[in-house]
Amino acid sequence: MRVKCVICDKIEKIEDETLEAKRLRNRPIHTYMCYDCSTRIAEKTKARIDTGKFRFYRERPEKDDW
Repeated sequence: MRVKCVICDKIEKIEDETLEAKRLRNRPIHTYMCYDCSTRIAEKTKARIDTGKFRFYRERPEKDDW
């Protein structure tokens, strides 16, 4: 299966029987990111978290006894 990275537009070939290929075929909203782009984003995100200024804005819902 030929796939295209959404960030750098590099075209790669992945095996048809892999889980990633199945996800891309069956759910069109899933996008493919090449290994280089995904590692670059992971490194930059980790560096931002390490600065201490990065915050996750995921609020946890409070339990309501009502």
